[in-house]
Amino acid sequence: MLSCINGSILHVDLSSGILWVEHPPETFYRKYGGGSAMGIYYLLKEMPPAADPLGTDNVLALFASLPTGIPISGQSRLNATARSPISNAIGDSQCGGFFPAVFKASGFDGVVICGKSDRPVYLYLHNGQAELREAAHLWGKLTAAAEQLIKKELNDPKVEVLQIGPAGEKLVRFAAIMNMRNRANGRTGMGAVMGSKLLKAVVVKGAQKFLPVDKTVIQKLQRQGTKDIENNPDVRGLSLNGTADVVAFQNSIGSLPTLNYNMGTFEAFEEICGDRLTDTILKATDTCFACTVRCKRVVETEFHDRKVVPEYGGPEYETISTTGSYCGISDLRAISLANQICNSYGLDSIATGATIAFAMECFENGLLTEADTDGIKLRFGNSEAMLVMVEKIGKREGFGEILAEGSARAAIMIGPQSHSYLVTTKNTELPAHIPHSKKTLGLIYAVNPFGADHQSSEHDPMYEEGASELCLQRLSLLSLTDPQPPGSMNEEKIRFAYLSELFYSALDTYGLCQFVWGPSWQLYGPVEMADMLSAVTGWDVTIEEILKVGERRLNMMRAFNAREGYSRTDDILPAKFEQPLQGKGPTAGVAYPGLDLEGFKNFYYTLAGWDVRTGNPTPQKMAELGLDWVDL
Repeated sequence: MLSCINGSILHVDLSSGILWVEHPPETFYRKYGGGSAMGIYYLLKEMPPAADPLGTDNVLALFASLPTGIPISGQSRLNATARSPISNAIGDSQCGGFFPAVFKASGFDGVVICGKSDRPVYLYLHNGQAELREAAHLWGKLTAAAEQLIKKELNDPKVEVLQIGPAGEKLVRFAAIMNMRNRANGRTGMGAVMGSKLLKAVVVKGAQKFLPVDKTVIQKLQRQGTKDIENNPDVRGLSLNGTADVVAFQNSIGSLPTLNYNMGTFEAFEEICGDRLTDTILKATDTCFACTVRCKRVVETEFHDRKVVPEYGGPEYETISTTGSYCGISDLRAISLANQICNSYGLDSIATGATIAFAMECFENGLLTEADTDGIKLRFGNSEAMLVMVEKIGKREGFGEILAEGSARAAIMIGPQSHSYLVTTKNTELPAHIPHSKKTLGLIYAVNPFGADHQSSEHDPMYEEGASELCLQRLSLLSLTDPQPPGSMNEEKIRFAYLSELFYSALDTYGLCQFVWGPSWQLYGPVEMADMLSAVTGWDVTIEEILKVGERRLNMMRAFNAREGYSRTDDILPAKFEQPLQGKGPTAGVAYPGLDLEGFKNFYYTLAGWDVRTGNPTPQKMAELGLDWVDL
């Protein structure tokens, strides 16, 4: 068996309390890699069709991957997979921190969880052992308090805790799973799935060391990567200012969503940009296991006598946008407090801020009144209203009960006029990258199996004229050798979207951070990734194999959705995109080319080898990928 894995996958039936361990062969690990693809494998195998996302039959898979725990930057990632309570389609989410590496060191490569407990429990994994423990005393606790209680109970401050907060317990559809109190499996409602199973936490302890086959290659790559941070402006920006470093750039290209996606620029963007955060409220920087980039921010401040404490980290770019510019709010203190509330209750900050921004636009246009919103003037720019509503969502209290369903379901309750204010695909709120500026993102937002996602493909500027030599050289390794004019959308750009999507799909399968490993601007490119995987496993891993692994995952996700009745008719964009953006900047007056979306989809499906009529994988494609066991 490989020295980089345990060769053990834990199965947990919460209904019966039975736990057992599977030992797959090495060929299984090479075919499915780990992470997302391995999780989806077990969903397809063990979940019956039409399972209620919040019911007993849903399966939750938690997986590390082949390089997890190896001492190199960007490998400590854990994937959570289940049927999503937001979209009813496949749900997929990644987190970083120290939990993934310790999870694998506890003796398991993955955990497959089915059934539902009859009482709150947590799963404790330690040195190859697994047990279910009582968690009634933890139910209702905020994440920091629950983590402290668990560590005290186990008499071990070094255990790592993956948990849900009150939002997951109350089945907020976009509840997150948290670790370190500030790292999240944030998208697609995986926290609600845990809550529906009465599973409060997964706690891990372990000292297992994982050795690459070729330690020299790993050491060389780590040293070179650390040295290259200063020479890579994008990665250096992450190190200096965190993900918030991109606020100013996003605003400059008209891709900073403002006032619920009505504009692409925010007049007060300088108040919420990365260097402003660094200069005013930054307390410290943090990192994930073995990573030298250190992109995590830790802030300390207060807003109206409410303290923002370091243990909840600091806001990422997406949180700054969704609870900031989306809502017309330019106070970093309020945004940081919103981030803290999200992390303490276990809420996905993207969906939280975007849903509140949707409600604000409804309020501004008279579809909601103070009588509906518990007396709160839910207007753009009202920081206090935004913060109150974040907490109400986390508690499912008052109007928060409606918003806890997500904006698409809330729109049904508010009324048909509100649908024109929605910014969702597959019921999932859009992240903070406007496709009017980055055209291929519009296509990816539409076709992505679990809804709009900004980290499922590379962004347009990397394959447009003027892109850096590094980006273009690396993308040429994916047979992308013809960078296009800025702002263009054509067949070559769709090739770029699809091929980079396969690479990003592989990253989520191999459990690699997309800020460190990637096809263009990142610290390490395709060649280094192939070298690293070869050194870790002893296999001769090529870029072609990496892309094939990514393709296998993508087809499994589409096959899951097809099984549940999804097709190309679900690959759509918000009607709002047909209206030109307002305000100033390069995207003012621009509408997304919605009339061309069907043509874009046709070419994309053809590239993927799918049925153009349905947008789903064909039996021939599934057989080609060794997936003919999947029922379509």
